[in-house]
Amino acid sequence: MPRVLVDAAAVPADRGALIRYVDGLVAALDRAGAELSVVCQRAEAERYRRLAPSAQILPGPVGITNRAARLAWEQTGLPLLARQAGADVIHAPYYSIPLSSGVPTVVTVHDATWFTEPDQHSPRAAFFRSATRTAVRHAKRVIVPSKATRDELVRVLSADPTRIDVAYHGVDLAQFHPPSEEEIRRAAMRCGLHGQPYVAFLGALDPRKNVPNLIRGFAAAVKRLDKPPALVLGGGVHEDDVDAACREVEATVRVIRPGYLRAPDLPGFLGGALVVAFPSRGEGFGLPVLEAMACGAPVLTTHRTSLPEVGGDAVAYTEPDADSIAAELGRLLASAERRKQLQEAGLARAREFTWDASAEAHLSSYQRAIE
Repeated sequence: MPRVLVDAAAVPADRGALIRYVDGLVAALDRAGAELSVVCQRAEAERYRRLAPSAQILPGPVGITNRAARLAWEQTGLPLLARQAGADVIHAPYYSIPLSSGVPTVVTVHDATWFTEPDQHSPRAAFFRSATRTAVRHAKRVIVPSKATRDELVRVLSADPTRIDVAYHGVDLAQFHPPSEEEIRRAAMRCGLHGQPYVAFLGALDPRKNVPNLIRGFAAAVKRLDKPPALVLGGGVHEDDVDAACREVEATVRVIRPGYLRAPDLPGFLGGALVVAFPSRGEGFGLPVLEAMACGAPVLTTHRTSLPEVGGDAVAYTEPDADSIAAELGRLLASAERRKQLQEAGLARAREFTWDASAEAHLSSYQRAIE
């Protein structure tokens, strides 16, 4: 089995989908018996020791908490560390790679929307487009989380499909599970719901996630209900267009923005919702959809890019415009029977996605890179 160095030092500090990918993968590689080294930020070292007790944990220099310093260290310090660790392959799980490492490099490209939906991203998109082009050109193997992402890389970057490996994400069923009444109560309390039912969204509030149209569609779906649910937007930075959409809707429509939610609160938040709505315009994988299904939530998402690969027949679909969201969400809110069907189908579907299977696909990719 190859000795693998995973560069977790590049992973953002927030508890978003990317860090859940790296955490799930590292733990599964360790369970699979991989000869594993993990380089990480010093503050994360103890956590990775718990996640992967058999792995060699290598805290990086103090200065790499700064992005510019980390990118410079990636070109020089990371290859040196790989040689010292005796690594056969480096896995860069976050777009950028060392250009001259002395050992084969595998990179994960999480999505191609930097190219296909450039107006739906922040100004950082230029950096990610450049890093992705470079990584796809120079890495020995490219790992993507869906067939849709593979196909988009081939289309927009003329990437060689024979060098791209699909490895679906998994879901940690210990963390994401149908919640107890106490977990639901605790999450509702943290969101200030006071017993009010709600529709949930979880993710970054960036343009690609389509939250303004969700707000408008939700307002239209509940406007005639005697006791309308709230809409709770769990996650990242509040964008200006989200604020504008909130100002558009009637004062009787309650939109709650609790910000980032703690990991222990996610099962109660997702599983306690009437519906989890994730009307994204495009995803590399769509981990929030999988995690919501694992928590027993009925899910409404879009039939865009990778999302049908994740949801299959176990979720409801909408177009991303506000009118379509209003219509499909209204149908779900009106039918407890349909929501129950989706809950059961989603739980069964979620069990098909495991980090152990993902780790096996990654190990195969590492071996191809070495060969």
